[in-house]
Amino acid sequence: VQLQASGGGLVQAGGSLRLSCAASGRTFSFSTMGWFRQGPGKEREFVAQIAPRGDTTLYADSVKGRFTISRDNAKNTVYLQMNSLKPEDTAVYYCAAELIGSWISQNYNYWGQGTQVTVSS
Repeated sequence: VQLQASGGGLVQAGGSLRLSCAASGRTFSFSTMGWFRQGPGKEREFVAQIAPRGDTTLYADSVKGRFTISRDNAKNTVYLQMNSLKPEDTAVYYCAAELIGSWISQNYNYWGQGTQVTVSS
């Protein structure tokens, strides 16, 4: 599985961005997909994930109510709509595929290359 994230950029606080992650491989529609981020000087942290059929999602408390994860299995793509962005959302955002273990394990088999999101104050 190969993952290609895009959609990052520079935005002012309060603005919005939509990230996309295009996946190769026939197993996309059977795979839980996730988004993670790593801010400057910080460890990578979980942001959101979505079940294979899109009927179940999970969010980090820090983004709940502002970010929305979705997927289009026909296009092998997962999205992260980010609204009401804050400077502390500045990070490289990574998509991930094929959750290992339990729903809350945050352990994935495959990772994309990341896309930079910078939120100015």
